[in-house]
Amino acid sequence: MVILTLNCGSSSVKYQVYDWDKKDVLATGIVERVTLGGSSITHKARNKPDYVVEHECPTHTVAIELILETLVDPEYGVIADMSMIKAVGHRMVHGGSKFARSSIINDEFLATFKELTDLAPLHNPPNLMGVEAAQTVLPNVPHCAIMDTAWHQTMPASSYMYALPHEWHEKYMVRRYGFHGTSFLYNAKRAAVLLGKDPFETNLIIAHIGNGASINAVKNGCSYDTSMGLTPLEGLVMGTRSGDIDPGIIFHIMRKTGMSAADVEKQLNKASGVLGITGKWADRRDIEIAAEKGDPVALLAQQMEGYRIKKYIGAYYAALGHVDALIFTAGVGEMGPETRRLATLGLEELGIVIDEKKNALAKCRNAELEITGPGSKVRVFVIPTDEELVMTEDAYALVNGTYDVHTNYRYHFESRDYVNKSRAEGLERDLAKKPWLKDIIARIP
Repeated sequence: MVILTLNCGSSSVKYQVYDWDKKDVLATGIVERVTLGGSSITHKARNKPDYVVEHECPTHTVAIELILETLVDPEYGVIADMSMIKAVGHRMVHGGSKFARSSIINDEFLATFKELTDLAPLHNPPNLMGVEAAQTVLPNVPHCAIMDTAWHQTMPASSYMYALPHEWHEKYMVRRYGFHGTSFLYNAKRAAVLLGKDPFETNLIIAHIGNGASINAVKNGCSYDTSMGLTPLEGLVMGTRSGDIDPGIIFHIMRKTGMSAADVEKQLNKASGVLGITGKWADRRDIEIAAEKGDPVALLAQQMEGYRIKKYIGAYYAALGHVDALIFTAGVGEMGPETRRLATLGLEELGIVIDEKKNALAKCRNAELEITGPGSKVRVFVIPTDEELVMTEDAYALVNGTYDVHTNYRYHFESRDYVNKSRAEGLERDLAKKPWLKDIIARIP
């Protein structure tokens, strides 16, 4: 059984093709600059050369058609024909409080989801365009919605409510929802495996640090609090998003500049974060290079980002009372030793100590690594996230009638014997170049 997963943004479509029977990733890729002109597809398949070609995609429908044509291409493709695809999983960013679980997409679902557009005007419309485009191209295949917010539906009201007029919550659904749910679910389950514990007996702090970034307090295996709020704008310093600010700044800038609410919203989402601090860099790799050369704004961006993460770690430690493990994940979390160092600097009194040497070496997306330092009460892991695998498994279970919320469902990657074949092959190549990685691979008890 082949499952296609799609992650549709306003100008891109990411995809993965997974053979469920073989438990193996067949291909991954992305179509970029959809609707913008100059579109192209980058396609990577097992045991085949990478395929990159320019192809204009004025709509998401054309982009998905291009993906499907590539998947059956005699030279670069991975499936014989479209009939092999038995389900499509869609990443849906904002499900509000109406969607606490993944769902089969039908007319009722779409009508309800469209009602939530105001909660995520930057994210939900592209998600809908992707669904409608995929349904047009693959009309006879079940389409499944995997909600980014569903994982956080276990938060208590003391975590998700804001100290605002109550009618704002009742009338306008203003509350904390949280995001990166599929990533947090995957990491929580894998961390329990690495700890050798029942997932519902684990307390964790998980830092998903990418261009978008958020942090999650997990209590007894369930989301207890998270840094993103009504929208993905709240919380940590991000690539282009501000994270936490004094809301009075918004009114001050509007009065001073005459900017509209839409103008300020765009600045907070697209021109702030480390890009706003440095004035030129949103990619942490560029900032790392500049910081190594002593660039003052690059150093400041690193320090501000690390400090914000550290504040949240401390707050969530207090909220949980006991922490089994701290996990770093996503692009920067997996590949950014300096961010991890700054985020844990001075936390020895809380029992969080990283091994500086192991942390510096921990740059690998094909293995779960441990960077716990001597005397640390809290174990510290670097876990490559796998949101697509969660999407794939949810879609499979929905189609086969076995799906349930994660508290009643066991994912196959929760097994201590689970192996990601693609990553295992990648790790062999990594070890050939970096043999020291074997000393920091996390051991499963």
